[in-house]
Amino acid sequence: MGDNEAMGDNGIASPHPARRQGMAAGAAGLLIAALAAGAAIAPAAAQPGYPERPIQLIVPYGAGGVADVGMRMMAEKLSVRLKQQVVVENRPGAGGIVAAKAVSTAVPDGYTVLMTGNNNPISVALFKSLPYDILKDFRSTSTVSFFDLLILTRAGSPLKSINDVVAAAKERPGKLNAGTINPGSTQNLAAELFRNVTGAQVTIVPFRTSGDMATGLLRGDIDVAFEFYAAAHGLIEDKKLVVIATTGPKRSAYLPDVPTVLESGIKGYEVQSWNGISVPASTPQSVVDTLVKGINDVLPDPELQEKSKKLGMEMRGGTPAEMDKRMKDDIVKWSAVIEKAGIAKRE
Repeated sequence: MGDNEAMGDNGIASPHPARRQGMAAGAAGLLIAALAAGAAIAPAAAQPGYPERPIQLIVPYGAGGVADVGMRMMAEKLSVRLKQQVVVENRPGAGGIVAAKAVSTAVPDGYTVLMTGNNNPISVALFKSLPYDILKDFRSTSTVSFFDLLILTRAGSPLKSINDVVAAAKERPGKLNAGTINPGSTQNLAAELFRNVTGAQVTIVPFRTSGDMATGLLRGDIDVAFEFYAAAHGLIEDKKLVVIATTGPKRSAYLPDVPTVLESGIKGYEVQSWNGISVPASTPQSVVDTLVKGINDVLPDPELQEKSKKLGMEMRGGTPAEMDKRMKDDIVKWSAVIEKAGIAKRE
């Protein structure tokens, strides 16, 4: 309003002398009134200390999954750190699109935040269009958790290493079956990338659920499977399934004796699922800074680290720039994999 008033004053001719005194008195009165109004408005317009009320953290998956549990563990610690409750709300649907759409249009004040992750770059590559732009409609704060995939065989399998898998696939092209869950899932795309990088003619067999895939592996319908630790740890502990490799950049803390695919000499192969926290694009920098510091302060907590290790995840923070780069790199990576695999884009 002040800018409009200043613009309105420009170019106004000086009033007639007979009217100057009255106008001056009127102007003085208006000025006093305006200053009083400004004083009354200023406290309401000033940005309050953040946070002053509970924060809603939208998780794009159902309750009880490992990503949800990890976010709840972090949220509990962050609530103490920020002295305000961080409340997790589950909004599953359409591979995270339902949750992302809701947060993209939320008030950008830091009180509605979104769990993002590698599902978002996959959605960019997998869908013809989205009701938001994950790079333009959101701001990154920090990563929270990372999940390596496991490459599994059944107990007694002659495939004792990832190099055995590659050799067997090349010796019998198309005869080696690799199980994953649904096409377009991280597990499925990890298998597609493995086929691309190694040149091994592996037949990828998608299952509806992780349980179905485990049953298929145990009874010999498939030779290897790509899966996360949380979905297979019971069968691993019972020694019914064997982990021959992990897919991250380094050995997993919860499976320190298992080599990575990279370590086994297969260059260019690295897959790591991840989650972080994003906010609407217009969220003030001060709010982003508070969230970044809070998340990075709580993640090293020994209790949090120990619990996350048992779930097959690594809790690790970072900077907004690092999370942005990961998001962009994953869009390029998974778009290429999906295109090469010939996976049809979805409406």
